[in-house]
Amino acid sequence: LFEPFVTSKPPGRGTGLGLALVYSIIEEHLGAIRVESPITEQGGTRFIIRLPMHAPTSGV
Repeated sequence: LFEPFVTSKPPGRGTGLGLALVYSIIEEHLGAIRVESPITEQGGTRFIIRLPMHAPTSGV
């Protein structure tokens, strides 16, 4: 799902870079992304993104 060029779109309709790019940005910020699907009997998908809290430092 997070690999580049994986897409459910027909040929010529998108590059499939969206989730791969999201994943790399989250990883660069020491976070994590998780997918839950389906989330109900009717379907649906949930993306859970966790990022560390920024602790401000005293500026000198």
